[in-house]
Amino acid sequence: MGFPCSMKTIILPDELDLNTSFSIEVYDYQSTTEISKQQIILNKNTFSFLQEGTKEVFFDNSSYAIDNSQFLLMKSGHCLMTEKLSSQAKYYKSILFFFPNEAVLEFIRKFDLKTPSKNKFYSTYSYHYDTFIQQFVKSILDIAKLSKSTQKHLLKTKFEEIMLYLIEFKGVDFLFSLIANTNDQSQKFIQTIESNRLNKLTIKELSFLSNMSVSTFKREFEKHFKSSPSKWFQDKRLEHSAYLLKNKSKRPSDIFEEVGYENLSNFIQAFKTKFGMTPKQYQSK
Repeated sequence: MGFPCSMKTIILPDELDLNTSFSIEVYDYQSTTEISKQQIILNKNTFSFLQEGTKEVFFDNSSYAIDNSQFLLMKSGHCLMTEKLSSQAKYYKSILFFFPNEAVLEFIRKFDLKTPSKNKFYSTYSYHYDTFIQQFVKSILDIAKLSKSTQKHLLKTKFEEIMLYLIEFKGVDFLFSLIANTNDQSQKFIQTIESNRLNKLTIKELSFLSNMSVSTFKREFEKHFKSSPSKWFQDKRLEHSAYLLKNKSKRPSDIFEEVGYENLSNFIQAFKTKFGMTPKQYQSK
């Protein structure tokens, strides 16, 4: 079972046929259709226990590309999602485990957890599987075979189980990230732009991550960065290319695509305009 039509924004878990009124839900998601930078609104926090294929996500302040040796924890909100089929099995499979902020708050109160002093919170986290997590994923799939009332109680216990386990090894930062509410919209906007400066996202995709219309996005961008988006992003990519040339000994032909140019000559010309010399001259100075 894949997502609905991939052109429009998909709201999860609402658009999945879950038939439950549970606050914590599990969905065995399988697809033979690839999606690329699909606009997704997560109405609940979500574990994506990837089983087959690869996944890439972009959030306001973090992005990850994973294979099935890893899984993701994603905060509710706007994201762009790419899913590719596994080369062997030719399908994509991920066990989705949805839970609301209320469950997180209740868990924090129950175990009397203290807010960490560090306040750098992210919208998504990536973890590697171990034997415990693999068993956990199998166990949440098995719950679906039980009666509704038993499922409901067990899912709450399972939620506590995975959270306690992750806290043991990862600390509590990820947990408080889920409920951190950035009230400062300007700060959130700037963070979205800064953390995606080298990701090749379109203005439309960045507007979606910022939860704005394209026109509002452009207006906000000019206000905060005193530049048009295209000029600002080009500058950042050229600065990054200078770093790669100087510190990583990369050749111009190795990096022009990585920094967003269709061909080598366009890259050399843009580099020369910004730095007053060719990439080769810059590298040897």
